Amino acid sequence: MKPHLQTTVFTLLAAGESQREIARITRIDRKTIRTLQRRFAANAANSPGVATGSPTQIPPSQPPAPTRQSVSACEPHRAFIQAQLHLRRNFTAIYQDLVDQFGFNAGYNSVKRFAATLVSQDPAQFDRLEFAAGEEVQVDYGEGALTRYPGTDRYRRPRLFVMTLRYSRRSFRRVVWKSSQETWAQLHEQAWRYFGGVALYVVLDNLKEGVITPDLYEPALNPVYAAVLAHYGAVADPARVRDPNRKGTVENAIQHTQSTALKGRRFESIEAQNEFLEHWETKWAAQRIHGSAKRQVEAMFQEERLALKPLPLQGFQYFKEFERTVCDDSCVRVDHSSYAARPACIGSRVLVRLFSHHLEIRDRHSQALLRTHPRCERPGSVILPNDERPFNPSRETHHILRQAKAIGPATEQLCQRLFAQEGRVGQRRLWGIVSLTKRFPRRLIDTACAMALDNGVLSYTHIRALTERLLAEALAAIDTPVQGELVLTQQHRLIREGNDYADLFTLGAQTSADLSLNLKESAA
Repeated sequence: MKPHLQTTVFTLLAAGESQREIARITRIDRKTIRTLQRRFAANAANSPGVATGSPTQIPPSQPPAPTRQSVSACEPHRAFIQAQLHLRRNFTAIYQDLVDQFGFNAGYNSVKRFAATLVSQDPAQFDRLEFAAGEEVQVDYGEGALTRYPGTDRYRRPRLFVMTLRYSRRSFRRVVWKSSQETWAQLHEQAWRYFGGVALYVVLDNLKEGVITPDLYEPALNPVYAAVLAHYGAVADPARVRDPNRKGTVENAIQHTQSTALKGRRFESIEAQNEFLEHWETKWAAQRIHGSAKRQVEAMFQEERLALKPLPLQGFQYFKEFERTVCDDSCVRVDHSSYAARPACIGSRVLVRLFSHHLEIRDRHSQALLRTHPRCERPGSVILPNDERPFNPSRETHHILRQAKAIGPATEQLCQRLFAQEGRVGQRRLWGIVSLTKRFPRRLIDTACAMALDNGVLSYTHIRALTERLLAEALAAIDTPVQGELVLTQQHRLIREGNDYADLFTLGAQTSADLSLNLKESAA
């Protein structure tokens, strides 16, 4: 405060004015006046008759007048107000009870000021956790700076991934447009490569990319994320729900990044923002002196780097996991191909992990590996050894053969031969053959099956092509116009001999010639 204002406040206090009156005259906050009053009283106690510590001291010949201590109108009701506050009643309810029960004449603000001095609020306590070097990292998502979205003129905020080492506070920062299970795991791998090692524990929030079912004792991790942690030898430690203080280090790192590095910035691409974040981390964030540790972040990181676990020689192979039912041919269907699933029982549910070049079949409960197969390049392929193929007919087999018998004898014979050759694996072809009845007449399907038996090609594709050709020929025959041919009758009672017709034609020609000659003579 400026010296002349302090002099004014001290003068009014010496004159015995109340704090409220001084605040009205000087337009200074009452809290400040209260502080100056305590200083004034202390100076008066140390030097009786002189108020030291003020810019303008009062002469000793004129000692300050004694201050008037204003007593609140609520003071006679202190015990009642304390009891009501103990019951967690608000100030308005206390004021109303004072008016109704005790005839309180002062205003509500008097009750509010007096009750506020009686309310004791314990400050929030936080335990500062200390960790050894390489023991823990914390990860979380935030929002990055405005960035031009690819293919548009709009600016959007990407997701900001931050991983912070708990000991040294060194951080890894990346922004991505979209997050997924695989993206979340890949960001962890990039961070570990950036640090040059892996910490023992990873503290994360309960987001779906990492934790499927939050639980204090047995949280269910995402299978891809759990496999990545197991590959790198780290252990996940999800924080409690709605308890961000457990990972306060990374929360502060995100806030520091947003308020210092990215505040007010725009980027034309997400690559430019990532490049800037790496530059800012190396030049500024890592070179700062941490407030609580009182040491340089980079110096602490060099110590922690030696304590990190080494990276594995190979990176993690990502996969997609889903459940499948084992069909009655002891196979599971993946991308229109069949893969042997024994020793899994027929009709049971198994887990299938689909990698880029192979797939794994695992037990759904114990995660034990049952089978491993290379991925089929052509849809419709079957990977099943001949000694594992079941040839005993099932209820589904009998049902298919009954439908084939209803189509025709050739169809039934072809389906029985296919089942005898391939077993239950061939039931997919049988289903395809009997399903042709939805598009083609049964007679054409049976004819096509007879032709396939004669050709020795027992294939659903071949039978369908033959059926389509037969249908096209039948339609073409229907559309072709039919020209009738008349059959001449040679013998009939009305038909005379050929000589009679010849004489008749000769007589007619002679008569016509004589008639023409007569007409010429009469004209002459």
